[in-house]
Amino acid sequence: MDSSFDVRIYTIETNQRAKGASYTVRWKVGTKKHSKTYSGKALADAGRSELMAAHKKGAPFSVATGLPISFASKAADTNWYDFAVEYVDWKWPNASGNNRKIIAKAMTAATVALLRTPPKQFAAVEVRTALREWAFNTKRRSEAPDGVREILDWVQRNTQSMAAWEDTEKVEAVVAALGQRLDGTAAAASTITRNSRIFNLVMGYAIKHGILLTNPLPKGKGAGSAPKVAQAIDKRALLNPTQVAQLFAWIGARPRRGRVYRAFFATMYYAGLRPEEIVALRVIDATLPDRGWGEFLVHQAQPEVGSQWTDTGKVHEERELKGRAEGDTRPVPIHPSLVALLRDVIARYKLQPESYLLPGEGGEMLAGSVFRRVWAKARKEVLSTHEHKSPVGKRVYDLRHTCLTTWLNNGIPQAQVAEWAGNSVPVLVAIYARCIVGQRDDLLERIEDAHNLPEVAG
Repeated sequence: MDSSFDVRIYTIETNQRAKGASYTVRWKVGTKKHSKTYSGKALADAGRSELMAAHKKGAPFSVATGLPISFASKAADTNWYDFAVEYVDWKWPNASGNNRKIIAKAMTAATVALLRTPPKQFAAVEVRTALREWAFNTKRRSEAPDGVREILDWVQRNTQSMAAWEDTEKVEAVVAALGQRLDGTAAAASTITRNSRIFNLVMGYAIKHGILLTNPLPKGKGAGSAPKVAQAIDKRALLNPTQVAQLFAWIGARPRRGRVYRAFFATMYYAGLRPEEIVALRVIDATLPDRGWGEFLVHQAQPEVGSQWTDTGKVHEERELKGRAEGDTRPVPIHPSLVALLRDVIARYKLQPESYLLPGEGGEMLAGSVFRRVWAKARKEVLSTHEHKSPVGKRVYDLRHTCLTTWLNNGIPQAQVAEWAGNSVPVLVAIYARCIVGQRDDLLERIEDAHNLPEVAG
């Protein structure tokens, strides 16, 4: 560690603010200035006294952190890459496949930002791939090809120590990297928020193991803080009945499994199920009468995360329902129109009770890449040029949003919609409040009547 005995400690400065005074201790180690602000005078006195006592004892101070070496953490002796791999391995057993992938992406961005020098003998994309797909994948790391091992050995030798997290400028560089896409543009607000959450947990792990003394990440509304994420959906993404009918007609007419894809999308539109819930449905999970309403008994989700991130080596990962306890179920009504579509699929493909209700090729689970491609092509073929360029139905998930909005706009109580959708009421309100229409006039009339004052003699 770069240290110095050249230390100068200044008197405490008082900062007058509207909410009360604060107190700043300033000092210099070598040529580098340091400071720390306290909310109370006693705290500032204590902090300055600790620095003075160490200086009088002749203790060397760290130029990077400004603290006496005796105050130092284990950061300088811990390689960031080694620590990151250790953290990933610690999280792996209890993390979902999707969470494993998200952590790997965040760790990759931070590691690239903490390299001492940019790679010259390797392409930047090769380094990122080696980190994301191998180094930060506990399952695959030991199987890395020789070329990948060569890259990772170089990364380990050229990664800074954890002391980088005690240097404000370096921390800011990492935070900036976590907030950018590969092309340098700003990442989505949800991505920045997610990365911030991940790295606060990473820093907590480092503190718990004595590698860092404090969490170095910025807090509050200062530089580097994550932007607010808009929970409310874009009203422009909702589809109207005519658009849905046209899209479903085009999809249903496709020669290869068009009726399966139509029923899949219709399950989102009529029942509001999530894609990962629909692909997991078995025939036995649906009650489909000859006439009238049916019912789904949803009890499982199979999100598509990639075979390299699951324990089973399968593309999909079997999970409990979102926000539900293990073994919990969720009954959801099936609109008569959807009942007819599902009965048609069962009859056409001669499905058995344990068969997937909406199977892919060969009776296997329907692949996300396939139904997303079908939906994208349908939008391009059916919608007008203006509509296709707009947000309307741009994501398959917009069919679920359209369903839940339809329920709310037709007076279904929020608690009931939340139950059918598998959401909490607060989340439901936050997401769909801007899309509730058709009730304004009635509500205003109620308010008008309530505010009417009786006539009194003047």
